Amino acid sequence: MNRSTRTLVVVGIAVVLAALASYSVYRAIKNLPEKKVPIAERFTVVAGQNIPVGMLLTKEMVKVIPWPANSPVLGGFASPEEVIGRGVTSMLVQNEPIVETKLAPRAAGGGLPPLITAGMRAMTVKVNDVIGVAGFTQSGTRVDVVVILRGGSDGGAARTVLSNVQVLSSNRRIDQEQARAGTGADQSVVTLLVSPEEGEKLALATTQGQIVLALRNPLDTAATETKGVRMSALMSGGEPPPAPRTSRPRAAAPPPPPPAPKPHVVTGIRGSKVSQEIIKCCQ
Repeated sequence: MNRSTRTLVVVGIAVVLAALASYSVYRAIKNLPEKKVPIAERFTVVAGQNIPVGMLLTKEMVKVIPWPANSPVLGGFASPEEVIGRGVTSMLVQNEPIVETKLAPRAAGGGLPPLITAGMRAMTVKVNDVIGVAGFTQSGTRVDVVVILRGGSDGGAARTVLSNVQVLSSNRRIDQEQARAGTGADQSVVTLLVSPEEGEKLALATTQGQIVLALRNPLDTAATETKGVRMSALMSGGEPPPAPRTSRPRAAAPPPPPPAPKPHVVTGIRGSKVSQEIIKCCQ
């Protein structure tokens, strides 16, 4: 076999092998399962920035992004006109889809009023880093309100007066006009959702003493029931103060003994001689 023949044989074998390999790859690719990539066929409205509670949505605060059709946002919106001018009842973070449950009715406006449920009231109290649990009393958390009274015979007392109270907002005073303008003023305050009776207790506690907020676990809904503590009990290790010592009444003095009977004197006269004799009376 000459060189030309050998070359033709090698080329033919290479062509056959290449054809077999190409056919194998073709069959493998053809047998692969078909994968469909979801295509954005619809749009949804999301927050263009972090939006705090009580703000009225403006065109600059929202944006529209493509959204997969097979994973629609329940309660979402497709047009910005559907959300502009409505108040935010729950904080929105950037790129979070805006849903109906986080917006107030269109006629309700902004600020706190849409957040107050029927029969309840919103009351704001001043706090600092200690009273406000180092800033962890955010919107939606729940707290107990402890009042501290100073003075009195026992030196002061503390007691939990409100239990499991919802925090509507913190560190921000929401003003109606500022909400419409899209601005807000930070204040060291916390707004609580209370009933009218609880509001009376809170008002009295803030004017007559100092309040402290105790942060609760959201799963702990049991009412806090305590007897409070007084300064005297605190300094005695938590035990109640000892009862005051009372002096025992003195025993009555025995009556004085009856006076001894007076002796009888008998006088005898014999002529010019007079004599006297003492006679004791028998008992």
